[in-house]
Amino acid sequence: MTDYLAAVVAMLGPAQNLYADPAAWDRLHAELGIELPTDYQRVVDAYAPIQLNGHLHLDHPATERWNLGQNIRDTVRAWSEVSWDDLDPDEDPRLLCGLPELSFGTRNGLWPIAGTDRGEMLFLIAADDRAPWLLVEDGEGGWARYDMSFAEWLYRYLIGEDMAGPNTSAFYPGPVQLRRPPMTADERPEPWNGPDRGM
Repeated sequence: MTDYLAAVVAMLGPAQNLYADPAAWDRLHAELGIELPTDYQRVVDAYAPIQLNGHLHLDHPATERWNLGQNIRDTVRAWSEVSWDDLDPDEDPRLLCGLPELSFGTRNGLWPIAGTDRGEMLFLIAADDRAPWLLVEDGEGGWARYDMSFAEWLYRYLIGEDMAGPNTSAFYPGPVQLRRPPMTADERPEPWNGPDRGM
């Protein structure tokens, strides 16, 4: 069985852990009322805030800029204002996922944990006592369900699989491109590449 967290780290390179802070995660979990998956926390601590392959953004709970908690709050607020009553059945995430209702930032609701500059939004669903799974909106009203861990989803995203529904791959051959966003007004983005991955 593949260790997807190890496979992701192998593609991204040695962990930076610039902002790793267990207390920041404790505060975020207390505020949210849920605990985000361990593999997600490990990737975020190792690299975030970061942009991967020019599209996927991961924020961190311990930073003032690119703050994960603030991003979750803002995204939950925005998505909670959307009317979900007049969706076509083939665009209704409730039918796709067997959800009795569609809510954001609630105990059994959708939690935004990552997004892309292409408009895709990755939601964690930690409902009931099942293992967490992911629901991705493609930026145009299409939804796709992924019954897998965040690390597996990220691994598959980075190797170029369709991870926001059909025809959504964002594959770039060669090493993964990483870009740290500026943390102050005076800084510039810091780009670098992960190790060679034979792709």
